[in-house]
Amino acid sequence: MPKQIHLAAHFPGVNNTTVWSDPAAGSHIAFASFRHFARTAERAKFDFLFLAEGLRLREQGGRIYDLDVVGRPDNVSILMAMAAVTERIGLAGTVNSTFNEPLDVARKLATLDHLSGGRAAWNVVTSWDEFTGENFRRGGYLPKDKRYLRAEEFLDAAKALWDTWDADEVLADADAGRFVRHGSADRAGRFTYRSDQFDIAGRFPTPRSPQGHPVILQAGDSEEGREFAAASADAIFTRHAEFDAGRQFYADVKARLAQHGRRHEDLKILPAATFVLGDTEDEAAENARQVQYQQVGPATAIAFAEQVWNRDLSDVDPDGPVPSFDPRTSDDVDSGGHISKGRASVRQYKDPVAVAREWRELGEREGLSLREVVIRKNGRHTFVGTPQRVADTIDHFVQSDASDGFVLVPHITPGGLDEFADKVVPLLQEKGSFRTEYTGTTLREHLGLRPSPTTVVPAARE
Repeated sequence: MPKQIHLAAHFPGVNNTTVWSDPAAGSHIAFASFRHFARTAERAKFDFLFLAEGLRLREQGGRIYDLDVVGRPDNVSILMAMAAVTERIGLAGTVNSTFNEPLDVARKLATLDHLSGGRAAWNVVTSWDEFTGENFRRGGYLPKDKRYLRAEEFLDAAKALWDTWDADEVLADADAGRFVRHGSADRAGRFTYRSDQFDIAGRFPTPRSPQGHPVILQAGDSEEGREFAAASADAIFTRHAEFDAGRQFYADVKARLAQHGRRHEDLKILPAATFVLGDTEDEAAENARQVQYQQVGPATAIAFAEQVWNRDLSDVDPDGPVPSFDPRTSDDVDSGGHISKGRASVRQYKDPVAVAREWRELGEREGLSLREVVIRKNGRHTFVGTPQRVADTIDHFVQSDASDGFVLVPHITPGGLDEFADKVVPLLQEKGSFRTEYTGTTLREHLGLRPSPTTVVPAARE
């Protein structure tokens, strides 16, 4: 029997894959758009629907980024609404561990798990930038080591809260510097949690939900992110969607599981992937070219270039050559002079001078304009071809252990998933590598995961 493919659908909203100006595009905030997208994914028997989180409107040059023109609604609220109009598909949302608190997040996700009958998932992320921090009381940001420590302890605290309604022992982990007390069965919800990042105590208000613990997703490709996923996540949402890079990432992360007492199948690896279809290979390639030019118009090309050159490029012709001068670096100006203020604002480049040189060489070698170089670097699609070609390629990735499936990101909202559901999914089902019906009711069952464990931690030392 072939390895089973796991598919999720990311409602794209306003990001750099979305063609929001296309006549076929609808609202990115209306209930009807989310309902259509969720029902399409469920009709196609996808594992889950995924919604990202935006804690602040992105800016560039002091102006709202054009992709945030309709705002960034609260994703957990939307998932609550989707629980009422779907029956089986999982409901996954990003919730930041840097600027939230464990009890509030644990309560919301347990509530979503109850309302959906066991279909909730949490994508645990961190935030390092001062830009997002300005929206919160604490402000600022956490250094890298503290970000992942907080994320680890945040998740640990949430799990402790979810378990309070079942546990009847006093449990602690002195070696990790944490102390956890679970109330007995007749004192449901009682907890105390002390660690480097948290000192909380009280009574958790939400009864244990159908999955016990919502499915835990993690998005991050760094060394710290890989280790965090291997230790704690049920699925990892990665950028490694090219075959060779995917196989390397897959092997690396799966190899880390054993040292955490976990099995190969306890963690699913799901790269993000875009797609463009056509009735022929030539038609698909032309469709992809048109989508790329819609995604990266002249103004967008300049905006992307400004993120590399770190200066105003409004006088540069996007259809002309790549600028011949080098970017400004942190050595040239203080932080107040930068075009952007952090990852929440725009993408970051570790070595902008090297990136600019690479872009310039590509443009000169192939006779490409600045806009065409930006398209080449930022507008690539993961899968382009006929439905049969795309189905064959996805199946090849999964059977070759380059991934366990994909989180698909269409370029049109909300109908961009329809063609994939109608034309590609049936071909995967014919191969026997994708379900024709749901066999379980919870997201853990869809993903082939074990039930969430009852927390067992050694007793505290005196």
